[in-house]
Amino acid sequence: MHKLFFQKLKKLLFIASLFAFASCQKDIDETILNATNQIPNLTTKVSSSVSGFVTDENGDAVSNAMVYVGTRTVMTDNFGFFSVKNTNVVKTAAVVTVVKSGYFKGIKTFIAEQGKSAFFRIKLLAKLNSGSINSSTGGAISLGNGFTVALSANSVVNASTGLTYNGSINVSAQWIDPTASDIYNTMPGDLRGIASDGSIKRLTSYGMAAVELTGTSGELLQIANGNKATLTFPIPASILNTAPNAIPLWYFDESNGLWKEEGIATKNGNTYVGGVSHFSFWNCDVPNNYVQMNCRILDANGNPMSYTIVKVSEVSNPYNARYGYTDSSGYVSGAVPDNAQLKLEVFTSYGCGTPAYSQLLSTTNANISLGDITVANTSTNVANVTGTVTDCNNAPLSSGYIIMLKDNQYYRYNISNTGTFAFSSLLCNGSSQDVTFVAEDVLSGQQSSPIAYTINSGNNVIANIQACGVTTEQYINYTVNGVNTTYTSPSDSFYMYVNPQTNPSSINISGQGFRTSGGSTSSTYTSFSFIQPGIAVGSSQSMLNFYTSTINDSTSITTPINVNITEYGNVGEFIGGNFSGGLVGAGPTSTIYTISCTFRVRRTQ
Repeated sequence: MHKLFFQKLKKLLFIASLFAFASCQKDIDETILNATNQIPNLTTKVSSSVSGFVTDENGDAVSNAMVYVGTRTVMTDNFGFFSVKNTNVVKTAAVVTVVKSGYFKGIKTFIAEQGKSAFFRIKLLAKLNSGSINSSTGGAISLGNGFTVALSANSVVNASTGLTYNGSINVSAQWIDPTASDIYNTMPGDLRGIASDGSIKRLTSYGMAAVELTGTSGELLQIANGNKATLTFPIPASILNTAPNAIPLWYFDESNGLWKEEGIATKNGNTYVGGVSHFSFWNCDVPNNYVQMNCRILDANGNPMSYTIVKVSEVSNPYNARYGYTDSSGYVSGAVPDNAQLKLEVFTSYGCGTPAYSQLLSTTNANISLGDITVANTSTNVANVTGTVTDCNNAPLSSGYIIMLKDNQYYRYNISNTGTFAFSSLLCNGSSQDVTFVAEDVLSGQQSSPIAYTINSGNNVIANIQACGVTTEQYINYTVNGVNTTYTSPSDSFYMYVNPQTNPSSINISGQGFRTSGGSTSSTYTSFSFIQPGIAVGSSQSMLNFYTSTINDSTSITTPINVNITEYGNVGEFIGGNFSGGLVGAGPTSTIYTISCTFRVRRTQ
């Protein structure tokens, strides 16, 4: 697949503050009106649908991530896309949770409505080791951005047993800049929280962070009862003057998808300092009341504008803004300030400074529905795209979809059972737009090569695309002393990344899955790496390491092992190869392990 499919997403243009604005198709329901000190109903459930794309910090698609919505679990596909239809979720706070090894959880919350849908773009934060602290002496680790975690001596316990932990404490931390362009994609929830009096509020963030403690064996650690850790949050210069001297602290409650007030942080120069009794996501926020608002965005012909960006900002402070995406039916909804004058704008992309539509509106203390909004000047702002897709037998594709890359973001459109597709896409200021299409046949596991195209205002008829020629198969098949283990997609997860920190740079490939034996299920894995320079089809790359859960021993490579590369496509296509050789275990037994392996996984870098 063309490398454009995995370039970085364009930066958003807002600061994190007043609005929890999520893309949900629904009608206004007065029962969730946010009157002052309203206690939220977190028990009533409705049936809803959710879809979206998951990326990593570099904007690359994250495939085979686990996505949990209500009682349903799905995995992201090759493009990081997921879809859950008609699952029961909590109406006031429906939760989408993305889990991928090596990352903090990606969690989104939305107000759900019976039979309607929501759309998200979720960016995962890497769970990297930020430093270590000795449990007996305590200490602090500080990130380069000024965020600090400080632990007192003997204040940490094993999270599962509650027993005092002795040893080195590994700290994984990520500070989330409240003024960052990607805050909405990375932060958990929707900036709503439950205050100490039990009422639900919208939150204005002055900084948040994710923190996790682990022991030397990877066990999860927590703060012991009666103790507190000290967190120091840097306050960005652009919001320092408006930052209050004292601010409530909130932790993210994964059980209900909302922030929960617990404690106070005090302003100290250009930082907030506060104590926390456990680790999770933590947030410095000012609470306020909100009302719910929704609308539907249509083009001049009355067709829904899917996945369109809608911005809502305060007229008195335009930088206090938030963005949401319309769903496949053109709807967008979310929580906005009450008793305020707002501006609603519709944009073609984050990089387009001129809105395709704008209007002023005022809110009271009642929920507001704007109904259908027709984007004017659509004759010059909209590209109507149609086309056909066939399978490897040149028959109309009966089950599949088309992926479009536009403005460095993915868009996914279903193909009808007669092999046709049709959708509308906004253009920035009516200018032509370079895009890339890929069609995939779900039944055969085949996809097309990337098709470059320039879409223009008006009708765009795409020449037939054949979803054939590139298999989407992924696997790692290896043996250890004659015992075979196989990982295959989509039941198992695969990950490929380039590590520039090694010298020379290396390619790391891993597979992870769950295996049942004797009535119990456990997680299994395999991982190996080899040098990157000179890689090409037919090249032989020196292996650096090989690990697997089937070898309960510390091993090393004594005789060089070469990885033979048999496939090396563009980013988004595939890397494949094979190798064989021997490993030696730790002394005194120094067991010899004979290994062989074939593999094929999608390139993400």
